[in-house]
Formats: sequence, C-alpha cells, structure tokens
Amino acid sequence: PNLQGPRYVSPAPNGGFVVSEECGDVKVFTSTHKAVCSLSSKYGHRFGNPAGVCVDAEGSVVVADEQHRTVHLFPQSGAPICLVSTGLRRPAGVACSPFGHLFVADTGENCVKVFKYHVRPRQPLGTL
Repeated sequence: PNLQGPRYVSPAPNGGFVVSEECGDVKVFTSTHKAVCSLSSKYGHRFGNPAGVCVDAEGSVVVADEQHRTVHLFPQSGAPICLVSTGLRRPAGVACSPFGHLFVADTGENCVKVFKYHVRPRQPLGTL
C-alpha cells in the first residue's frame, strides 16, 4: 500500500529491502516490511526516473536514474554522492560487489559498465 508503481527491488544487508518507483522516488523498508523512509524526502533529492537499486555492504543505497543519466549513492548518514555523472545513456540496473565495484547496466549502449567506487582502508597486519 505504500508503493506507487514499483519498478526495481533489492535486498539490504539488514534483512530489509529498497524499491524504486515510477513516480520518481525510492523507498526503504525494514525486514518486517515497514516503510522506513523515502530517499527523496530524507535527502531532499529529486529523481528523474529512478530505475535499478542496490544496497552495498555498508548499507548505502545506490540508485540508477535513467532520466538524469546518473548513479547516486545515498549513505545512511550524510549527503548523497554522485558516483557516475557522465558516460551513461540509459542506466537501468545496478549491482555492488563486496570489493567496491559498481556494475551499471546501460540499456542505451547495450552493455554493462564497471566502476570502482569505494576502497576500504587495509587493516594493519600486526607486528612480527
């Protein structure tokens, strides 16, 4: 009942999920299916046509926007970050790897593009 034209859905590490909507919004749900927030309301972000969504290992939501030809990351706290702003014709699907790679299905160019978007600092190995 809280959705308006659901398009893409992705599970989240905490057991919840994220859904993009045709109306131009992305909603986050808990594992008990309770709506947590709307990304456009929470971040004051205006989507054109949100398509593919995914959630990375840190709980940040990644959204492909077909109309704006961009991919944005929405961290759990802080401002949205534009990960890809050029070189996309029609980004539709997105997926994150645990190694910091972002896969973007660009239906305008009939291909999948791979980007490195996050590198975790290495943990010290300790002393010998």
